[in-house]
Amino acid sequence: MKVNFEELIPQITEFLRSEAKTETVIGQQFELGEFHCVPVIRLGMGFGSGGGEGEAPKQGHGEGAGAGGGIGIEPIGFLVAKSDQISFLPTRHSSGLSAAFEKVPELIEKYMEKNKAVAAQN
Repeated sequence: MKVNFEELIPQITEFLRSEAKTETVIGQQFELGEFHCVPVIRLGMGFGSGGGEGEAPKQGHGEGAGAGGGIGIEPIGFLVAKSDQISFLPTRHSSGLSAAFEKVPELIEKYMEKNKAVAAQN
Protein backbone atom coordinates (compact mmCIF):
# COMPACT_ATOMS: atom_id res chain seq x y z
CA MET A 1 0.00 0.00 0.00
CA LYS A 2 1.49 3.32 -1.04
CA VAL A 3 0.84 6.34 1.15
CA ASN A 4 0.66 9.76 -0.47
CA PHE A 5 2.16 11.99 2.21
CA GLU A 6 1.50 15.10 0.14
CA GLU A 7 -2.23 14.43 0.59
CA LEU A 8 -2.09 12.99 4.10
CA ILE A 9 -0.23 15.82 5.87
CA PRO A 10 -2.71 18.57 4.82
CA GLN A 11 -5.60 16.34 5.96
CA ILE A 12 -3.98 15.80 9.37
CA THR A 13 -3.18 19.50 9.66
CA GLU A 14 -6.79 20.44 8.87
CA PHE A 15 -8.05 17.95 11.45
CA LEU A 16 -5.75 19.45 14.09
CA ARG A 17 -6.82 22.96 13.13
CA SER A 18 -10.47 22.02 13.67
CA GLU A 19 -9.93 20.07 16.91
CA ALA A 20 -7.00 21.73 18.70
CA LYS A 21 -8.83 24.86 19.73
CA THR A 22 -8.92 26.53 23.09
CA GLU A 23 -12.64 25.77 23.29
CA THR A 24 -12.03 22.02 23.00
CA VAL A 25 -9.09 21.99 25.44
CA ILE A 26 -10.15 24.40 28.21
CA GLY A 27 -13.56 25.76 27.28
CA GLN A 28 -15.26 28.89 26.02
CA GLN A 29 -14.49 32.42 27.15
CA PHE A 30 -16.53 33.47 30.16
CA GLU A 31 -17.42 36.41 32.35
CA LEU A 32 -16.63 36.57 36.04
CA GLY A 33 -18.23 39.66 37.55
CA GLU A 34 -16.74 42.64 35.69
CA PHE A 35 -13.98 40.50 34.13
CA HIS A 36 -14.06 38.92 30.67
CA CYS A 37 -11.80 35.85 30.63
CA VAL A 38 -10.41 34.17 27.50
CA PRO A 39 -8.48 30.90 27.92
CA VAL A 40 -5.13 30.58 26.07
CA ILE A 41 -3.38 27.35 25.02
CA ARG A 42 0.04 26.42 23.63
CA LEU A 43 0.03 24.00 20.72
CA GLY A 44 3.02 22.15 19.33
CA MET A 45 3.13 19.52 16.66
CA GLY A 46 5.63 17.63 14.58
CA PHE A 47 5.59 15.15 11.73
CA GLY A 48 8.16 12.83 10.22
CA SER A 49 8.18 10.32 7.41
CA GLY A 50 10.59 8.18 5.50
CA GLY A 51 10.70 5.45 2.96
CA GLY A 52 12.92 3.45 0.72
CA GLU A 53 13.13 0.67 -1.80
CA GLY A 54 15.76 -1.62 -3.21
CA GLU A 55 16.71 -4.81 -4.98
CA ALA A 56 18.38 -7.79 -3.32
CA PRO A 57 19.85 -10.82 -5.08
CA LYS A 58 17.54 -13.87 -4.76
CA GLN A 59 15.04 -11.80 -2.75
CA GLY A 60 13.82 -9.39 -5.39
CA HIS A 61 12.38 -5.94 -4.98
CA GLY A 62 11.40 -4.50 -1.59
CA GLU A 63 10.03 -1.24 -0.34
CA GLY A 64 8.86 0.26 2.90
CA ALA A 65 7.63 3.51 4.36
CA GLY A 66 6.73 4.91 7.74
CA ALA A 67 5.33 8.04 9.26
CA GLY A 68 4.80 9.45 12.71
CA GLY A 69 3.47 12.52 14.35
CA GLY A 70 2.97 14.06 17.71
CA ILE A 71 0.98 16.85 19.26
CA GLY A 72 1.14 18.63 22.59
CA ILE A 73 -1.58 20.91 23.91
CA GLU A 74 -1.19 22.80 27.17
CA PRO A 75 -3.40 25.40 28.83
CA ILE A 76 -1.07 28.31 29.66
CA GLY A 77 -3.35 30.98 31.10
CA PHE A 78 -6.13 33.48 30.59
CA LEU A 79 -6.45 36.89 28.98
CA VAL A 80 -8.48 38.92 31.43
CA ALA A 81 -10.15 42.20 30.46
CA LYS A 82 -11.91 44.77 32.61
CA SER A 83 -13.08 47.93 30.82
CA ASP A 84 -9.96 49.06 28.89
CA GLN A 85 -7.42 47.04 30.95
CA ILE A 86 -6.12 43.69 29.64
CA SER A 87 -3.88 41.31 31.62
CA PHE A 88 -2.51 37.82 31.14
CA LEU A 89 -2.84 35.41 34.08
CA PRO A 90 -0.61 32.35 33.65
CA THR A 91 -1.73 28.95 34.90
CA ARG A 92 1.80 28.32 36.23
CA HIS A 93 4.16 30.58 38.08
CA SER A 94 7.63 31.03 36.65
CA SER A 95 10.73 30.36 38.66
CA GLY A 96 14.41 31.03 38.36
CA LEU A 97 15.76 33.12 35.51
CA SER A 98 12.48 33.29 33.59
CA ALA A 99 10.75 34.78 36.65
CA ALA A 100 13.49 37.41 36.88
CA PHE A 101 13.05 38.39 33.22
CA GLU A 102 9.29 38.72 33.72
CA LYS A 103 9.95 41.28 36.50
CA VAL A 104 12.25 43.51 34.39
CA PRO A 105 9.52 45.83 33.00
CA GLU A 106 8.07 46.31 36.50
CA LEU A 107 11.53 47.04 37.96
CA ILE A 108 12.32 49.57 35.22
CA GLU A 109 9.01 51.33 35.85
CA LYS A 110 9.71 51.54 39.61
CA TYR A 111 13.23 52.81 38.93
CA MET A 112 11.90 55.54 36.61
CA GLU A 113 9.27 56.59 39.17
CA LYS A 114 11.92 56.79 41.88
CA ASN A 115 14.17 58.93 39.67
CA LYS A 116 11.24 61.29 38.93
CA ALA A 117 10.52 61.64 42.65
CA VAL A 118 14.19 62.40 43.42
CA ALA A 119 14.37 64.94 40.57
CA ALA A 120 11.17 66.63 41.76
CA GLN A 121 12.64 67.07 45.24
CA ASN A 122 15.79 68.78 43.92
